[in-house]
Amino acid sequence: MRPKVLVLLGATAAQALLGRQFRVTKNRGRPVESDLAPHVLATVHPSSILRQRTDEERAAAMADFVSDLRVVANLLAES
Repeated sequence: MRPKVLVLLGATAAQALLGRQFRVTKNRGRPVESDLAPHVLATVHPSSILRQRTDEERAAAMADFVSDLRVVANLLAES
């Protein structure tokens, strides 16, 4: 299997594949250089959205997640 885009959901996945120094909070939604695939990026795990305390925080977290996925869609469209 040779994925065009590899999306890492959550810090555990990102650090397992990109190293313990990788921080999803700092690098989410931005492609990072890796031999794993032509395009690799990390975002939060979707369950983190559900753990937000208020409806407003959940809506903001969901909007950020969707923004990250738009980056993925654009990368796939370019490929």
